Amino acid sequence: MNSNEEIREELRQPALDLRGLIPDVMKGFATLSGAAMAPGELNVGTKELLALVIAITRECDGCIVAHARGCVRNGITRQQVAEAIGVSILMNGGPGTVWGPRALHAYDEAAATA
Repeated sequence: MNSNEEIREELRQPALDLRGLIPDVMKGFATLSGAAMAPGELNVGTKELLALVIAITRECDGCIVAHARGCVRNGITRQQVAEAIGVSILMNGGPGTVWGPRALHAYDEAAATA
């Protein structure tokens, strides 16, 4: 499995290239992301945890890295991540047992560099 930094680096230039080709779409996505992740009745940490579980479900390494980092930045504990991964395993079965540990590893890596 690639490290968080390797995954971010692998995606960095293609994302910049795509942003150059479809700037309005990417700006719209950034606006949506900001609105969805803003604090409200749910705090940002809870929203990051939800996004991490969805990233596991979607089997998206880049999303897992981003939201594991968001969890760390917003005070989500390793135990909270583990319990959320348990729900992901419930809902995904076998794939959750593969992508869940990837998410825990990404969280641990982000926590170690925070």
